[in-house]
Amino acid sequence: MMQCIFLLSDTGEVMLEKQWMGQQVDRSICVWFWEQAFPARDSYKFLCRVANVLSDYLGGLNEDLIKDNFVIVYQLLDEMMDSGFPLTTEPNILKEMITPPNIVSRMLSVVTGGSSTVNNILPGATSSNVPWRASDLKHVNNEVYVDLVEEIDATVNRDGFLVKCEVYGEVHVNSRLSGVPELTLSFSNPSILNDIRFHPCVRFRPWEAHQVLSFVPPDGAFKLMSYRVKKLKNTPIYVRPQLSSDAGVCQVNILVGMRNDPGKPIDSIALKFTFPQSVVSSDLTANHGSVDVLTHKACTWSIGRIPKDKAPCLTGTLTLESGQDCLREFPTILVGFKIMGVAMSGLKIDKLDLQNLGYRPYKGFRALTQAACYEIRI
Repeated sequence: MMQCIFLLSDTGEVMLEKQWMGQQVDRSICVWFWEQAFPARDSYKFLCRVANVLSDYLGGLNEDLIKDNFVIVYQLLDEMMDSGFPLTTEPNILKEMITPPNIVSRMLSVVTGGSSTVNNILPGATSSNVPWRASDLKHVNNEVYVDLVEEIDATVNRDGFLVKCEVYGEVHVNSRLSGVPELTLSFSNPSILNDIRFHPCVRFRPWEAHQVLSFVPPDGAFKLMSYRVKKLKNTPIYVRPQLSSDAGVCQVNILVGMRNDPGKPIDSIALKFTFPQSVVSSDLTANHGSVDVLTHKACTWSIGRIPKDKAPCLTGTLTLESGQDCLREFPTILVGFKIMGVAMSGLKIDKLDLQNLGYRPYKGFRALTQAACYEIRI
């Protein structure tokens, strides 16, 4: 049970508070929460759901949007929680009960003087076995898209050995199907998945018995599941940095290349690192891409794609402050990239079956891999 919820700004100021119990909770609890408390699992899930709903309603989640839509936020919190217990958290039902803000509704509110966005009629989905979906949906073009979106977390130590490499992935579905369809999604290698979390629409028993996702999808885009794949042995690209310093000057040589060909182009390759405090100036050039050094000593090397005829290389010198002969602190290089059409974990969709339909829908599949926290330690 939750007694209250506080929405904080980036500076820690309480922008909005909602108390559900008779006994008021003082705002000073926020300081204790951040310093000592770790949220209970159920409370954390509810807070994540609140953040997702607000972001969906407001088109984002920041201080300005919260302040511009105080009424909507309070109305949503009233419907999502009842006397400290979660009640209605499905966006499908909430949007039927509370109209999302838009320019037209704001203009009508100013002209007519009315500010209520709450529907007087209870949505039919509240009494349905699938409350995340309306029963009378109709689409002219019936289609469903499944996207595999993966992020690589990797760490390479000073000796060039890969000490950590794992993938965090999500399966996103965009469903525009009429009626109440039954979907079954299966993978060719589900045994590689760990730490799996499902959308409430997924039936757990078919997955537990046969590793098959059986569900009635919400209308529109939603996250069907998330997962991790641990202990990957390789990364798609390598970075080989060499730094040697003497007499107050540090020589820099960073080489980037493709370790394993994923079968699709690797795009948006970029390296970012921050010079140590002892560096007073730099003179860096690259044989491919562009190098930008900002005033706060942050350096970005934008490579794009690796050319076939040469390996991208960054060379140059760093001048150290007076009295320091060699570099004693070494930066950590953050690597970024994107690969369209490839799931680096090796996860593959086997098939997507659709039942309870009187039409033939279009089915589409895509994959994307990108770097999340890919560190090269020097």
